[in-house]
Amino acid sequence: MTLKQAVHDRIWELCDERGITINKLSIICGITQSTLNNIMNGRNNSVTLSTIKKICDGLEISLQDFFASSVFTDLEQEIK
Repeated sequence: MTLKQAVHDRIWELCDERGITINKLSIICGITQSTLNNIMNGRNNSVTLSTIKKICDGLEISLQDFFASSVFTDLEQEIK
């Protein structure tokens, strides 16, 4: 799995756990809906740590909590 796919999957997982939509997530995190839609639809090739931090802040979790998921266990090597 790529990092991009893992971030996508983790965001879905967190939204599902909280019963919120991507639109609601964008509102509570202060991220534009288009930015979040681009991440979720695979049109954003490099999600910044700043964006992930905003998601964490909106969901009231730490970066450690965000990355403490099995989706990040078997990432493909990015540099080949």
